[in-house]
Amino acid sequence: MPTPDLFKRARAGFAPLFAVCALGLLGACASPEPGELVADPYEPMNRKVHGLSKGLDTTLIRPAAVTYGTVVPNPVRMGISNVADNLTLPSEALNGLLQGDGELALNNSFRFVINSTFGLAGLLDPASKMGLTNMDTDFGETLHVWGFREGAYLEVPLMGPSTERDLTGRAIDAVINPVTLVSPLTFTAARRSLNVADRLDTRYRYDETISSTLYESADSYAQAKLLYIQNRRFELGQGADGADDSEIYFDPYEDPYAE
Repeated sequence: MPTPDLFKRARAGFAPLFAVCALGLLGACASPEPGELVADPYEPMNRKVHGLSKGLDTTLIRPAAVTYGTVVPNPVRMGISNVADNLTLPSEALNGLLQGDGELALNNSFRFVINSTFGLAGLLDPASKMGLTNMDTDFGETLHVWGFREGAYLEVPLMGPSTERDLTGRAIDAVINPVTLVSPLTFTAARRSLNVADRLDTRYRYDETISSTLYESADSYAQAKLLYIQNRRFELGQGADGADDSEIYFDPYEDPYAE
């Protein structure tokens, strides 16, 4: 079995390559002004995107999610979401390797193998029953581990809240998944279709929280930003001010735009 030192050496080898790519995208990352929770120099543009996203949610996304959640039985929706999650595991295992986290890398590697075989391509989740529970990560977290700053807050069309660091991470995650090397066109098409269904299911399951944030808040933009930043920092083990202290607060809300 690979040792932690092996993972650390691999991380040291891979890190400079990805760091060069990330540096080009993160070199101009903004920092919060004194007293601010998060840097938001693009607020006027972000608010316009938020308004467009809110309009799409009203006219298209929420109605489609309600229809999907009502028509498609829950076991089928769970199976589709399981397959979508399973396809992200190779990328998450690679990110564990790049973070020097051997446990995370091995856990997600074995989860992928077991669920892809005994779990019928990920429809079922026998790995969890074997003690290999889900350990989410992404390249945004990898950048955090490497010391890159969070950067400015962003509202991305059709993707929702993000930051400069997390958006960079999403872009890199889209191309480093090892499964794409086997069948890039088929994998990409399948992943996109499954992700759409998974996001509709998420929108349906968390309709009360998301609708409350978007339609009942005095300032839905500020509320969505606050929830995203607090939730993301909690995931990364940081405090509300960005310090590495996961005990400072607990965010009870699910991220409305989580994949």
